[in-house]
Amino acid sequence: MSKQEFAQISDLVETDPIRDRDIDRGALVGNWINSNPDTNSIARVNVFEADGKLQLQVFAVGPDDLIDWGATTAAVFAAGPASRTGAGFAATFDFGFAEARLQAMIMKGLLVLAQFHLFKDESKRASYFLREYYAKTHDLF
Repeated sequence: MSKQEFAQISDLVETDPIRDRDIDRGALVGNWINSNPDTNSIARVNVFEADGKLQLQVFAVGPDDLIDWGATTAAVFAAGPASRTGAGFAATFDFGFAEARLQAMIMKGLLVLAQFHLFKDESKRASYFLREYYAKTHDLF
């Protein structure tokens, strides 16, 4: 029995080994602001590099002010199996009572952020999915 080495034809490429640090993250790095000013979810995502890894700091809408989720390391994804261009990332924030899994990709200059929220407590709240769009800003906060 042969070992499966690809899941789709686009996986079949010949390339020199590409490590995570070889992927250009420049397009991902920056301060991203939610394009929906009335959002009740994530208002801002700061993407930066630290210790050779991509980091996310998330700020969500709270009752009185933004809630800082803190920073976490993100896995970087290239635009294709032979690409060295960073096109997206995935990260997880674990709050104990809930977990937020974030997946993002750059499309037409916007950061498209998919959010998967899973409740782990006894609240009986339904887990949910949300997708929103973020524009890069060059303003300092």
